[in-house]
Amino acid sequence: MHEPKLLLLDEPTAGVDPQARRDFWDEIHRLSDDGLTVLVSTHYMDEAERCHEIAYIAYGELLAQGTIPQVIAQSHLRTYTVTGPDLQGLAEKLLGTAGIDMVAPFGNSLHVAGRDAEALEKAIAAFRDRSDLHWSISQPSLEDVFISLMTRSRDNFQ
Repeated sequence: MHEPKLLLLDEPTAGVDPQARRDFWDEIHRLSDDGLTVLVSTHYMDEAERCHEIAYIAYGELLAQGTIPQVIAQSHLRTYTVTGPDLQGLAEKLLGTAGIDMVAPFGNSLHVAGRDAEALEKAIAAFRDRSDLHWSISQPSLEDVFISLMTRSRDNFQ
């Protein structure tokens, strides 16, 4: 390469196996440590977590920007992780409920989040009394933040 000051990469690891993906990110960090600014677009939140700073952009609008802790804090999400039986059924009941901004499955659990803590608590109150469900407060993930931001974004071309 001719030693640029800026390197733009558009979803560079799409379709790459995990080892090659890790090697690729090691190289990006080496280049960054050498003073090169690297701008990466990705839909993979685990890749976004490898970056020094992130920005969420939708439909030409900057939705959030900063370090990972800053972006998570700016989201003002209160997030619960729920485990128990029939999480898909629970998700269907919670989706669209006032006070709930996001419901997303994560493995054997469900993330339920809202930006208004009081409204969220009211929305889940009846479900928290169920003895077969375990609710615990959790730190919102970047994916939680991304989903929350995108569900509130509107395509300005429609």
